[in-house]
Amino acid sequence: MGSSQNEIPLPPTPEVRKKMPWIQLGEVDPASTLTPPPALFPESSKVEQRAAMRFSVSGNAVFTGGTGVLALASARALLEHGLSGIALLDLPAALDKGAAEVNSLRQNFPEARVLTHACDVTNAQSMDDIAQRVQNELGSVNILCCFAGIVNCADAKDLPVEQWRRVVDVNMTGSWISAQAFGRHMIASGRGGNIVLIASISGHRVNYPQPQVAYNVSKAGVLHMRNSLAAEWTRYGIRVNSISPGYMDTVLNEGADLEQWRQIWAERNPMRRMGSPQEITGPVVFLCSDIGGSYVNGTDIVVDGGGLVF
Repeated sequence: MGSSQNEIPLPPTPEVRKKMPWIQLGEVDPASTLTPPPALFPESSKVEQRAAMRFSVSGNAVFTGGTGVLALASARALLEHGLSGIALLDLPAALDKGAAEVNSLRQNFPEARVLTHACDVTNAQSMDDIAQRVQNELGSVNILCCFAGIVNCADAKDLPVEQWRRVVDVNMTGSWISAQAFGRHMIASGRGGNIVLIASISGHRVNYPQPQVAYNVSKAGVLHMRNSLAAEWTRYGIRVNSISPGYMDTVLNEGADLEQWRQIWAERNPMRRMGSPQEITGPVVFLCSDIGGSYVNGTDIVVDGGGLVF
């Protein structure tokens, strides 16, 4: 009998698998899957307990670019929702600049461990070493948020290849190196985890009026990296999602020289304003939560006030 076009192909034989890797999906068996549905709320729990449990965050987290404004606001939010420990990774100068804010986290959350480590996300060996060090200090890490990134604005015809490579290396390759370094530990633990990549609306469309081809391309790469890792790593109990912020009201977008740009950004946005760092914390908590985001995987959450609709 001839085969039907609708028949599902059989998995490759072991001989074929040696030649070509095969993406495996999660287990169907409830007893062996690493992505089971969350347990039902206890019948005796009160309304406020259920509300707290729905967006509770457990375990330990690592943030790259950890002392930036968006990262620090999100770190505080995860600690408020129950996170036990966090390691903030950043360049030495950034750690020095953010020391006061880090100390504030330690004072406000004395029962949590708040660590800092200098790092270069473009150095694979260094990130592997830091991943092991954080594992030794905090214990198992089940949350990784990749905030590290740089911006470059230059006309495409004048952009030196060294600047192109630097932007792509930090924003895209740095996110990959970080995800791989900590993802290996999540896989080895057998307990899975959550990875949140910080993309951008720049990965969805071309920004205006500033020319920034390297940045736009790097963030578009981050978006598809999310899809690829979600496809491969869900079988290990790792959910991989991303957040695409719009223009956020941080020090990077301040100054009189940017006033004309800020006006154009606002005029092209239905909400006619930039976002507050606090407005990214909800999506971060949601994606990292034990229950609220437990069936969200391979998804990008756009936080831009509706800017992409135009």
